[in-house]
Amino acid sequence: MAKTLADAEAFARAAAEGQIGIDPDAARSVLSKIRTGKDQVEELLRASASLHTKPQLGANPVGTAMAKKCADRAAGSDDSYEQALRNLYAHYDKVERALVAAIKNYEEMEAAGADSFRRQL
Repeated sequence: MAKTLADAEAFARAAAEGQIGIDPDAARSVLSKIRTGKDQVEELLRASASLHTKPQLGANPVGTAMAKKCADRAAGSDDSYEQALRNLYAHYDKVERALVAAIKNYEEMEAAGADSFRRQL
């Protein structure tokens, strides 16, 4: 996962700096899938609010400790399910922005090339 994140960040940085351009027709399918995934993760994040409720495991020290641990793992700690969803959403968002920037770069390069060609005529 760390390698994938690093690759996505490198792609996003290169796109933001205008070093990468992607043919919009080729990127539309990928962009659509990224946005679908992002929407699904956003829906899971909204639904994860219910994870903040501690399960009722008994009014004893063991039940209380297990309920807290369960709630923390689901929604409270840095390695929780909810945090994993937030991280995934951020990853989708970064890739989406990079693709949009790369498409824009491509369109600008195409326009500049066309303008240069027209001047030569």
